[in-house]
Amino acid sequence: MTAIRSLSPSSLWGFFDTICSIPHPSGHEAALGRWIIDWAQAQGLAVRRDDTGNLIIKKPASPGMENRKGVVLQAHLDMVPQANADTDHDFTRDPIRPRIDGDWVYATGTTLGADNGIGMAACLAVLADPHLAHGPLEVLLTVDEESGMTGAFGLQPGWLEGEILLNTDSEQDGDVYMGCAGGVDANITLPYQAEPVPAGYRAVRLSITGLRGGHSGINIHQGRASATKLLAELLHAFTQECRARLSTLEGGTLRNAIAREATALLLVPEAEQAALQALLARYQQQYAAEFAGVDDFIRLELNDAEPPARVMTEAMQQKLVRALLACPHGVMAMSRTMAEVPQASTNLGVIATREDHVHVQCLIRSLDNAGRDRVATMTAAVFELAGAEVRFDGAYPGWQPNPDSPIMKLVLDTHEKVFGALPAVKVIHAGLECGLFKSAYPHWDMVSFGPTIQGAHSPDERVSIDAVSRFWQLLVQVLAQIPDRDN
Repeated sequence: MTAIRSLSPSSLWGFFDTICSIPHPSGHEAALGRWIIDWAQAQGLAVRRDDTGNLIIKKPASPGMENRKGVVLQAHLDMVPQANADTDHDFTRDPIRPRIDGDWVYATGTTLGADNGIGMAACLAVLADPHLAHGPLEVLLTVDEESGMTGAFGLQPGWLEGEILLNTDSEQDGDVYMGCAGGVDANITLPYQAEPVPAGYRAVRLSITGLRGGHSGINIHQGRASATKLLAELLHAFTQECRARLSTLEGGTLRNAIAREATALLLVPEAEQAALQALLARYQQQYAAEFAGVDDFIRLELNDAEPPARVMTEAMQQKLVRALLACPHGVMAMSRTMAEVPQASTNLGVIATREDHVHVQCLIRSLDNAGRDRVATMTAAVFELAGAEVRFDGAYPGWQPNPDSPIMKLVLDTHEKVFGALPAVKVIHAGLECGLFKSAYPHWDMVSFGPTIQGAHSPDERVSIDAVSRFWQLLVQVLAQIPDRDN
């Protein structure tokens, strides 16, 4: 138990505290799922787990509300595991340690998991409260949303009876979402071509740290630095100007997070050491000016390292570094119809050196399939010219807006009634599961809303305490206002 249990609404924060105490990164949600099943059964609620691992919990309607339209209240079970370099944390074993700072709840050195743990806690709090007014209710908790949307892909028709979906996975108080981007993963493999370490070279490790990172959909248009792209730029300069040879390189950890850190193991001629340090200092100064006010703590370092057993051939090194330089990253196009919303973007999320190859992973997002496919083709062309194999996996559709949505109108009217102002209606440049749900449940009328969460997918993640209270008030009032089935 932590101090967040003292916050209001107490039931929601109590569930979130429990969620934080049970490790649940993507692919490791089983323990949290078992706890929820045991809890639901102890409450006398009907609970099922489908073949994919999704949980479905049903709660009967409040007395007199049995004829209301059925609602599916939805969140995902998993969280993004990101930790600062100086934080020793095993996300599969260690609990998240939340802390209160003013109006915000943070974790200690790691992602908080408010994305989507607060939404999940709200779902459980609704199930737990016998006094709330609502019609027939189903809670859907999906698995592996962050790393592949596995649960949404695997959701089968016929398991759920509701007509309305309330998704809790958006992250701005005062905004209501009626659409989202689709996406696809680019998985790139370049065979490692090795040769012995040349004589007269010294091993050094280049480190890029201190970047903000962030969500590759929500923050991609804000001009934040990407450690993987900075790494490519530095490696190009070092190999061209200081005759550096590349042994290994690593950058980022998740395809849906803007890379915060990157490293490379290099061999540099003894005669070029001073030039290398001068070049590093030049780039440090350049990045400080270029990213001022956006990424103010970028740090570039060169340290002596143990000599490796091999380096890349010069031909491979040249192809790889140039491909990474040319790899599209960031916003590719802005929407012509929605202000400040990217139409298409891509994130160079992961670079990893393996025994026999270098692996690169990008996440491409777009509000339409044409934009997604255009960026995918560009990405493939760049890496195929370098001799890499490019495979696209996990393509998922966007959620197309329905301006005539009855549930959207109800949420807008309820927000205005409760808070005295209409919320902003938006489309989010992130991959909500709603688009995939339409495949199994095309009749669902859907809307997404949630509290303010900043820094998602990074250790800077924080959730507003006041916004959580407002989110809860809105959710409770919307559930109470769901119309009858014949309306």
